[in-house]
Amino acid sequence: MATERIKSLKEFYPYYLSEHQNPTCRKLHFIGTALVFLTLFIAIFTANAWILFLIPVIGYGFAWVGHFFYEKNKPATFQYPFYSLASDFILFFELLIGKQRFSPDN
Repeated sequence: MATERIKSLKEFYPYYLSEHQNPTCRKLHFIGTALVFLTLFIAIFTANAWILFLIPVIGYGFAWVGHFFYEKNKPATFQYPFYSLASDFILFFELLIGKQRFSPDN
């Protein structure tokens, strides 16, 4: 990536997609984000705020395994935490509705 700082989510998202080309990495991100939503639902349903502490472990755990072992790159979270989090949710919903594919090459 260029040394120039990205200044908007619109500018960041294409970079984010370029860092998520491996189908297994995308699947792990999807699973992790789905489990984040499930964990949030369980925490609200059971009125147990302690469960919320699992959210970053689950979300980042799945994503980082995808990056370190399959994508072989450094997660964008380290440099752009908010854009990266927003992009995780955007990708999740785009995969869910079929706008993106798990295998972006196809």
